[in-house]
Amino acid sequence: MNIVISNVESGNYAGDVVFLYGDEVSRRMLPFKKDELSVIEQRRADDKEAIVRFDRLPYHIYVVCCDVDQNAERLHERLRRSAAKVRKMLVADKSNECMLTGQGIITEDALAFAEGMALADYSFDRYLNKKVEHIDCLYIDNILVEEKDVDAFRRMLNRIYWCREWVNTPVADLNAVEFADELESIANDLGVKCTVLNKRQIESLRMGGLTAVNKGSVDEPRFVVLEYKPKKAVNKKPLALVGKGIMYDTGGLNIKPDDYMQEMKSDMAGAATMASVVFAAAEAQIPVWTVACLPLTDNRPGFNAYAADDILTMYNGMTVEVVNTDAEGRLILADAIAYAVDKYDPELLIDMATLTGAAVRAIGTYGIAAMQQGAQNAMNLLKIMGEQVYERIAEFPFWEEYDELLKSDMADMKNCGIAQAGAITAGKFLARFAGKTPYIHLDIAGVAYFSKEQPYYAVGASAYGMRLLYAFMQVYDALEN
Repeated sequence: MNIVISNVESGNYAGDVVFLYGDEVSRRMLPFKKDELSVIEQRRADDKEAIVRFDRLPYHIYVVCCDVDQNAERLHERLRRSAAKVRKMLVADKSNECMLTGQGIITEDALAFAEGMALADYSFDRYLNKKVEHIDCLYIDNILVEEKDVDAFRRMLNRIYWCREWVNTPVADLNAVEFADELESIANDLGVKCTVLNKRQIESLRMGGLTAVNKGSVDEPRFVVLEYKPKKAVNKKPLALVGKGIMYDTGGLNIKPDDYMQEMKSDMAGAATMASVVFAAAEAQIPVWTVACLPLTDNRPGFNAYAADDILTMYNGMTVEVVNTDAEGRLILADAIAYAVDKYDPELLIDMATLTGAAVRAIGTYGIAAMQQGAQNAMNLLKIMGEQVYERIAEFPFWEEYDELLKSDMADMKNCGIAQAGAITAGKFLARFAGKTPYIHLDIAGVAYFSKEQPYYAVGASAYGMRLLYAFMQVYDALEN
């Protein structure tokens, strides 16, 4: 969906108009007829967030009532959801473009509505023979926004679009090698340094987790490092982002039962999101030195696949007893985290992964299960930004008693504990590899891919967490100061 600033007055626009109606607006300023205004006020009295549609043949006007008395975070989320509803109305009316205007609202309100419409308008339709209806263009009245606001906004939405495309694409058309090639090509275009390690290099570095998980696959693994280092960065040591890149997860020899293998193309959502965050930061020239470490492979039960009872030696020399080959994500992440700590000595490390069903069972599909070690200030800032963009965080405890659940008689630790507290023990496992580096773990298992339509997400990949980290990076200097 293209977003364009319009210099045409809404009253002279020949097309469908969406009008955001805030509070404390003089009726003289409203572009409605007397009977229309009466209907709006009646509906507004019953529902402060009502949507009213009027025929202005051959066009329509959609009035979106805005309860601006609520806090900004809640208002903007309601506007995103209203935008998704309006988009469906526009499609039903066979309209593929509209103009956004309003009274009693501010720039941030208009952008929240535009964001909701853009997110809702996405669909993964590259394999469909039938045409899917989209909103081709959203014109925004220039009284609401400036070009600088919209330009950065467009770039972020484009990165979200491609993140969702990557996650939705089947592994038959996007394996680890192909994904690494795409990331390298984009990085070169944006001036982001990209290093791609092949199988032989990964083995030479003794990345025992990534090597083991890849043993059952015919496709080679890749380890991608993206580094964005602006000239006037606010941080003297980098922010490290690590993303789980399991291109497809069968569970390995502990193969997934029944329909649990469905949607496992999305198990690389962490890597796709972290790459997208780096690219978005580079395009927006956010002054934060950032490194993303992305281990990529699929997890298959073929060839000489790794097995339960195997003992792996990881990048940092720690040994891990494998008790379940379907707990593979943490193995490749562990190598990546240890590598990031060793090579870059980051001031903060954040990983993101579709890691555990336990996270979904704990909080459902409403947010991110998160833990931190030595990074409470950063976690607090993430929570604040999560509320603002409505990609919310539920922080779990990291009590030392959980370490007991990972003890092994055969190695330094085992790769998973008991069923209880599964999301926390997964985070505890990874925290060992972060060492003394301030560390945050984000489990996006419940929100990376939706099997049912959500308020402004179609079925499939969401890129959930990207808007969160993008917003976090924009205020990252607050941690420095």
